[in-house]
Amino acid sequence: MNYKKLGKILGKIMILEGILMIIPLIVSFIYREDLKHKIAFIIPICILILCGYLLQIPKPKRDDLYQKEGFALTALVWIVMALFGALPFVISQDIPNYINAFFEIMSGFTTTGSSIVNDVTALEHSTLFWRSFSHWIGGMGILVFVLIFIPESNDGSSMHLLRAESPGPQVGKLVSKMKVTTRILYLIYLGLTLLEIVILMLDKPIKGYENDQFFYSILATFGCAGTGGFGFIPNSIELFNPFSQYVMSIFLILFGCNFSLYYLILIGKVKTVFKSEEFKSYFLVLGIAITLIFISLVSRFNAFPQEYSIEEAFRHSLFQVASIMTTTGYSTTDFNTWPMLAVTILIVIMFVGAMAGSTSGGIKMSRIVIAFKGVYINIRKLINPRYVPKAKFEGKNLDERTMNDIFAYLTLYFFILIGVVFLLSFDPANGQILTISSDAGIYSVKHGFFSNFSSALACISNIGPGFEAVGAYSSYASYSYFSKIILSITMLIGRLEILPVLILFSPKTWKKI
Repeated sequence: MNYKKLGKILGKIMILEGILMIIPLIVSFIYREDLKHKIAFIIPICILILCGYLLQIPKPKRDDLYQKEGFALTALVWIVMALFGALPFVISQDIPNYINAFFEIMSGFTTTGSSIVNDVTALEHSTLFWRSFSHWIGGMGILVFVLIFIPESNDGSSMHLLRAESPGPQVGKLVSKMKVTTRILYLIYLGLTLLEIVILMLDKPIKGYENDQFFYSILATFGCAGTGGFGFIPNSIELFNPFSQYVMSIFLILFGCNFSLYYLILIGKVKTVFKSEEFKSYFLVLGIAITLIFISLVSRFNAFPQEYSIEEAFRHSLFQVASIMTTTGYSTTDFNTWPMLAVTILIVIMFVGAMAGSTSGGIKMSRIVIAFKGVYINIRKLINPRYVPKAKFEGKNLDERTMNDIFAYLTLYFFILIGVVFLLSFDPANGQILTISSDAGIYSVKHGFFSNFSSALACISNIGPGFEAVGAYSSYASYSYFSKIILSITMLIGRLEILPVLILFSPKTWKKI
């Protein structure tokens, strides 16, 4: 293990986090918050920059990083970011308990959106900004951003870092130089972010929040861009006007697309985009899910509390499918009380996720497509042993190693999901009756298996809200500290797609070479 090289990169990350915290500090000055909320950012900024500088002093004997080192470093970086990122919440006393604060910021950086905050109106503007800004930081990836600035090596170290942090089974460069690739990705990311903010500003202000339209447009965009979904006003996005809800639906779908496709559009290869198997599969699943949920909401055979007009039923169907499939977790209504068909479809797309190379979580559409092709090939082999597989994906031959890697990932995904559900079954919250107040009225839910299952699924797929006790209009506050730590680790496993976190905890990883 190249400890000095790891320390050097980790130090850069710490300095970067300290610099990024200056922005919410500025927000605290703009909104004239008390001294406590300013100190809440000043102290971590000083600690991060000092520790980051000290880690820059030792000079490594070699500059290269092996794959296992790149994977371990990636997981370590995210943990360190969360450990220090939680401090502003604790120092300001907005979230006084450190474990709760760690859960909240880990949920932010991993773009999960699960929250322990029951009343977001009690949080100051700087705290709300830091929560939502963490989505934007973690959306494209922390190390991807750092790769813009660190010198590119010839040994593949940069690619190891990109592969460890970028979602999807296959990761590659857009152009020959890794640094240029990361710059292109971030420019596209930034461009879409700014465009959404501008369009949201064209809408009428949120009723009751007229003085903060620009501020809340920024927070809403951070959640869409990073596909995170932290609520910053009561009832998530319900209070936003229909125009803004439609705008966010569209941008959620756009941020769920592979960012490489935008690069192809920019260089004029539009036809290539529409030939993409994953692109077509993504929009096919979106279309089917929206249609089926819309039918279930307007059907006279389903009795549920909400009464929607045709337009409302379509808008809620579009928004919730876009939000859940891109693993954002924003909500415009209480889908906890929807008909069973609609709930079942939402659970299915919670597993699927959006496209690889996007900011979303979940298994990813590319893995689903390749897995189906792998199953088909195996069935054909059973029927005809002489059958020679010729499976292709995105115009390239699928080798056996790629399919084996995907089946291994799916196996680990489901084993971890089952393990987390098992651990949550020991939580003291099980059996409690919670009262939920939403647009569907006031009703009671029991914290049971479905709550634990949807919590585990929401965290490993980086979605945020689940169902029953952890639905769109409730929080994770009822869980014990032990369960919150388990769920925090689960969020990280989901965001880094399992292997980097498992490698981090392997004793062989830390042997000095």
